[in-house]
Amino acid sequence: MALFALSAAHAQWQPQGNKIKTQWASQVNPACPLPEYPRPIMERSEWMNLNGLWDYAIRPAGQVSAETFDGKILVPFAVESSLSGVQKTVGKDKELWYHTTFAVPKSWKGRRVLLHFGAVDWRCEVYVNDIKIGGHQGGHAAFSFDITPYLAASGKQALTVKVWDPTDDGFGGIGKQRNKPEGIWYTSVTGIWQTVWLEPVNAKHIARVTPIPDIDNKKLVVETKTVGTDAADIVKVTLREAGTVVATGLAAAGQKVELAVKDAKLWSPDSPFLYDMSVELLSQGRQLDAVKSYAAMRKISIGRDNDGIMRMMLNNKPLFQLGPLDQGYWPDGLYTAPTDEALVYDIKKTKDFGFNMIRKHMKVESDRWFTHCDRLGILVWQDQPMSDEGPGWKNRTYWEGSDEGRRSPESEANYRAEWQEIIEQFRAYPCVVVWTPFNESWGQFKTKEIAEWTKKLDPQRLVNPASGGNHHPTGDILDLHNYPGPDMYLFDATRATVLGEFGGLGLPLEGHLWQPDRNWGYVQFKNSDEITARYVENMRALKPFIARGFAAAVYTQTTDVEGEVNGLMTYDRRVIKIKEDAVRQVNQEIISSY
Repeated sequence: MALFALSAAHAQWQPQGNKIKTQWASQVNPACPLPEYPRPIMERSEWMNLNGLWDYAIRPAGQVSAETFDGKILVPFAVESSLSGVQKTVGKDKELWYHTTFAVPKSWKGRRVLLHFGAVDWRCEVYVNDIKIGGHQGGHAAFSFDITPYLAASGKQALTVKVWDPTDDGFGGIGKQRNKPEGIWYTSVTGIWQTVWLEPVNAKHIARVTPIPDIDNKKLVVETKTVGTDAADIVKVTLREAGTVVATGLAAAGQKVELAVKDAKLWSPDSPFLYDMSVELLSQGRQLDAVKSYAAMRKISIGRDNDGIMRMMLNNKPLFQLGPLDQGYWPDGLYTAPTDEALVYDIKKTKDFGFNMIRKHMKVESDRWFTHCDRLGILVWQDQPMSDEGPGWKNRTYWEGSDEGRRSPESEANYRAEWQEIIEQFRAYPCVVVWTPFNESWGQFKTKEIAEWTKKLDPQRLVNPASGGNHHPTGDILDLHNYPGPDMYLFDATRATVLGEFGGLGLPLEGHLWQPDRNWGYVQFKNSDEITARYVENMRALKPFIARGFAAAVYTQTTDVEGEVNGLMTYDRRVIKIKEDAVRQVNQEIISSY
């Protein structure tokens, strides 16, 4: 039966287009792509994956229903991607409709059923059995609905999703997407691009778990969000190391749970130790809900070194952070990696290259990506994907002009809503150490206010107010951009000064190009030896600036992306373009500079 289902799915789906693809494209199972549990930091034993072939239609915007469908689309790959099986654009004048059916397991009877979306770009409406149950705006954060009241008593349940996404004709967070991609701008992503799934819960249940380590006071504080609870309900948190209980804490629902963690094993890129954690919701001794999670004891801060220079500190010790700019694009899946193996590959190679950090640029990844970073030991700087126009770029001094940008009240409200959702979802992950609300001057506005608000949303992490942007004396970091080589043309004695982008060394490799011409890099090279030599030269040129004050550096970039050929790997991940040993050696030299 399983083989028949797989054969039938393959008959209805094939990757589209003749562009390059990764090795993992051929491993996509259309009967159930990306079958892994989508939220490993808060895991329940029962769930149902809804990924697979759905009906789709592209219709003029404003219609009440699709009436008929155009064919099958493979969820969760965006409609513009090859792996969707469609590879069509939508645009501001049309809407994308999805439709599928599912059956609720009989064993879930009597419980609430939650419908989860990992991410949908950009604005969507959701219908269950032809009843509009809600919607969501924002292309990067997860959202969910309790669909229990709308389910039929038995049989198939109908799920319909309508999506509108104007990309750069609107004000939503779009990152590097463009309706007309070229140069440093990439193909648009419309619709569902992360896993859609169901899980059963009791009326009283746990909705979010956020561990907050405090290594100075040798404790772990756990914030929980619960649904339907009252004063008599208790949250119990248990921390384990290799199966042995090391701490237990209790608190009334809605209160923080504090656990003493003596002789804690600290998390770092060299030793990414994670404690297993279980969280239970109890009522009069009866367990109402339980989730598996994990936590790390680690601290990110800034402080002065022995020479009085502000450094980025991990666990109260200076650590130079060095990593690539990571766009998170795939030639076959666009925003969505073809498989979980592909998703983790880029992180593993980043570690292999000798880096200890990733700057996730203008995109937000899935929960699984952040868990992989937690487990492998890589620090993450997280950008807010840009939207709207900025006030103009004045990079080499402190901004003295207007800081309003070109935002309507609606646009500002949307920016704040999207950024808050991202921070609330991912502040549980120990790998995340920096929030970056603006890149250069793209969409930049009210910088001091936004930086302070970001810090209020998450006081435990550093705020990089504008990476390479219009610089204001706010936040924890002054971030400079300079291509192709390193340069320190500004310095801040009260914040950590970092080189947020440099490099961009280009090497186009025939057979691995998104397009045969119009390939772009700051400097072009002819072979691996040449580009590696320049990479090493640039890194060695960085060392004196570290002594003078740079606390971190970000090299552009992990992979080629569409027309950009300045990656350490080709866009299809089939060729590593640099000499790996030489790059790893010089990167380790840089990290151990102090």
